[in-house]
Amino acid sequence: MEKESTDEIDSLPGVGPATAEKLKDSGLTELMDIAVISPQELTDLADLGLTTASKIIQEARKMVNKDDFKTGKELFEKRQEIGKISCGSNTLNELLGGGFESQSIIELFGEFGSGKTQIVHQLCIMVQLPVEEGGLEGHAFYIDTENTFRPERIIQMSEARNLDPDEVLSKIHVARAYNSSHQMLLVDKVKELSKEVPAKLLIVDSLTAHFRAEYVGRGALADRQQKLNKHMHELLRWSDLNNGVVCVTNQVSAKPDAFFGDPTRPIGGHIVGHTATFRVYLRKSKGPKRIARLIDSPHLPEGEAVFTITKEGIQD
Repeated sequence: MEKESTDEIDSLPGVGPATAEKLKDSGLTELMDIAVISPQELTDLADLGLTTASKIIQEARKMVNKDDFKTGKELFEKRQEIGKISCGSNTLNELLGGGFESQSIIELFGEFGSGKTQIVHQLCIMVQLPVEEGGLEGHAFYIDTENTFRPERIIQMSEARNLDPDEVLSKIHVARAYNSSHQMLLVDKVKELSKEVPAKLLIVDSLTAHFRAEYVGRGALADRQQKLNKHMHELLRWSDLNNGVVCVTNQVSAKPDAFFGDPTRPIGGHIVGHTATFRVYLRKSKGPKRIARLIDSPHLPEGEAVFTITKEGIQD
């Protein structure tokens, strides 16, 4: 797979072996990566002149532009390939139209203790199950930004489903992200590793923590949003290429001027809102009960579901 992409890059007019190597080192391994980048970005990344960069981008676009437009029928056929991961609770699955959908980003947002991390742990197990049992027979990748991944929890949840915990853990690949740039770099790493294993789930827990900590104040907002936008689109691209599910968790901040309704709103503003395919707001209820509200979806109505978090995992 890797070889074929690089061969295509080698065959681009104006790209010699040295430039091809530079492009590859910059993480541009596919023609599409080059076709969608700006000339200035390519200049900075591969140390090229602006004219050369523009020319290379144009050539790459010619080669990938063959299938820019698809008919509605073709897209409908592509949507038939979509898989869904069950999260253990039927009511929550129903709210999402049958489970967590592939080729999309599902954002779970809510305050501390609302169940975001518990759900993503459950998904890491469920993705490994056969399709008829609500899985996608795949591996899970977990980008951990706040040290929230707990193998002990996976063992508990696996045993509750009579699964071999060792086998389950061996199909979950976890990396700790230490800052926002590292977090973005790890998505590139996941792309590479997805060529070696059947990757079907990518978790980022939490999506915005590093961005929020590093870009402080109004002056840094534009930079933060631009970087977050690029990150979200890389995640979306991974989900398309691998027909996989991307699930990101997000924190909320208080909106002090809200007199009516809920005063919390997710971090990341419109950038995250527009790029996430489904947005689910989680909040605590009595005891182990949690309430999930579907805020945004391209084809499903808004609604709510009640589920519980127990030692065994996510349940109705």
